[in-house]
Amino acid sequence: MDQTYRSLADCVLSKWEEKKAKAATADGTRNLTPRLIVAVAGPPGSGKTTIANKVVDIINSLPSKSPKTIVISADGFHLPLATLQKLPNASEALARRGAPWTFDGHAAVSLVRRLKTSARRQPVLAPTFDHAIKDPVSDGLLIEADVDVCILEGNYLLCDEHPWDEIADLVDDKWFVHVEPDLACKRVASRHLAAGIETTMEGAVHRATANDLVNGEFILSKSRGRYDVMIESIEI
Repeated sequence: MDQTYRSLADCVLSKWEEKKAKAATADGTRNLTPRLIVAVAGPPGSGKTTIANKVVDIINSLPSKSPKTIVISADGFHLPLATLQKLPNASEALARRGAPWTFDGHAAVSLVRRLKTSARRQPVLAPTFDHAIKDPVSDGLLIEADVDVCILEGNYLLCDEHPWDEIADLVDDKWFVHVEPDLACKRVASRHLAAGIETTMEGAVHRATANDLVNGEFILSKSRGRYDVMIESIEI
């Protein structure tokens, strides 16, 4: 995947140069350069978090003239456990955590809008997800005003259902990570086991099959044709 990471980093740098060029006015002066925003979507276990982080590492390791780039995870938009427990279908909500309706999609859209309008003007706070307590942390990430490129990664960022469908028109580039279901199941089950969500591999595979792969099918069907770049995730 190393070549893929480098190609994606080159893609970001090219888009960034285009963005800077468009910010120049006709008289040769330069307006405040807008922020470049890339959305990376894909099923659970597709490796989108790894891909986003690898690309950012490559860009930030370049000489000082490279754009200041960060990763923002949409995991912070999980609804808190306390909120799920108050729902009329609380048992289903807890079992299906990770399904689109267990996220605050409106807040995710709001963040993208603020990222677009705040560049060079003011910092933005975004939620993060604490895997130790298995809950989001409000304002867990500070996005400085001088951040040039935000790579936002999350399952539903390119889905065609409201409110997620608004994101595609707000970002500058859209990447979708495809993964074979068997590989996704293996990765997600191992993750559940390592996080203590399940205590046996059998239980972890069952959870992955009953929830994560179901969500993956939804993501695949609802994101079809809504991306600029398709990335094939492979075992490494």
